[in-house]
Amino acid sequence: MAHTLLIKNIQIIVENKQEITGSLWIENGKISTVSEGDISDRKADVVIDGEGKKWTVLPGFIDVHIHGAAGHDTMDATPEALAGIAEVLPQEGTTSFLATTMTQSHQEISKALKNAAGYIKKQPAGSGAEVIGIHLEGPFISKDKAGAQPLEHIIAPDISLFDQWQQESRGYIRLVTTAPEEPGALQLIRHLHDSGVVASIGHTNATYQEVTEAVEHGASHVTHLYNQMRGLHHREPGALGAALLHKELTTEIIVDLVHTHRDAVRLAYQSKGPERMILITDAMRAKCLPEGDYDLAGQQVSVINNEARLEDGTLAGSILTLKQAVANMKEIVAPSWLDITRLTSENAARELGFFDRKGSISTGKDADLVILDEDLDVAMTICNGYVAYEREG
Repeated sequence: MAHTLLIKNIQIIVENKQEITGSLWIENGKISTVSEGDISDRKADVVIDGEGKKWTVLPGFIDVHIHGAAGHDTMDATPEALAGIAEVLPQEGTTSFLATTMTQSHQEISKALKNAAGYIKKQPAGSGAEVIGIHLEGPFISKDKAGAQPLEHIIAPDISLFDQWQQESRGYIRLVTTAPEEPGALQLIRHLHDSGVVASIGHTNATYQEVTEAVEHGASHVTHLYNQMRGLHHREPGALGAALLHKELTTEIIVDLVHTHRDAVRLAYQSKGPERMILITDAMRAKCLPEGDYDLAGQQVSVINNEARLEDGTLAGSILTLKQAVANMKEIVAPSWLDITRLTSENAARELGFFDRKGSISTGKDADLVILDEDLDVAMTICNGYVAYEREG
């Protein structure tokens, strides 16, 4: 039997339009009608009325770089871990994500990939955020810019190993972070591009010229801009300069004001624009949990004052929520509602090849939606046509 949901009397950020005030009719997990008129005569299983509440409905957030949350991590390699992450993410407005691995042994990565593939095949619709693929972060990175990635498991880019992992993941690896200066990296980047996988530049000590060559070979993405990459110098613009200047590159950014200074955020936004930036969390298992000590790939991470760090002080992911990243962006650069949808959903969906069903509010697309109040807090999140989160009060 069809499950129906009516959202009415609400501001809607519609694909290719700034905003309308109207209604959405959702049936069987899909957006069936987007209307500026009154369609409240239809009898729905669930009715959400925004009358007098100053609510705005946007496409659900897509996090392309998240390792874990609520005590769970992709590298735990269990269905329960991914289910735990998926269950908690709607609280921050996230309806889809890439389960992100990290640098570990071949065997541990294989285990995580096989687990993610099995989970993706069987994940229940509407129960939480959807795992739409896998982000392979490492091990094909630079030891000079390892960050919290364990040095002993970093290896040179290897096409045959990637192909093995892609087979084990049943083709669900959608994005791969690699350092383009490493031996074999350009060949891997070309292979990824030709295979329909997004090649991302990250954890890299590459020069400006080396990044330019990576772009020529098909790289189109940058992993957590500013962090663990060669910085900008006036005689060598470095990986950062290349990331900011190459229009072909879409840049992730962690706007927690720990990983990235507010004026560095402003600089990136002025350089890339909302069309070439994606807000991410790069969150680890401590997100949504109290301060304390946690594990990240066998390393102790201490979470104090909203910062997650290794014992030597190295930042080890974040505990950021995407709704907080949106609020921080609003304060720093005041993006329009339409630009917020680009930063949180549309750009990711387009780059990953999901824009035919996600990333905007349009008829026929998945009913993955987030309702924000005037303070940009999440009032409600809808996954696949079902209310996955509703704020109390």
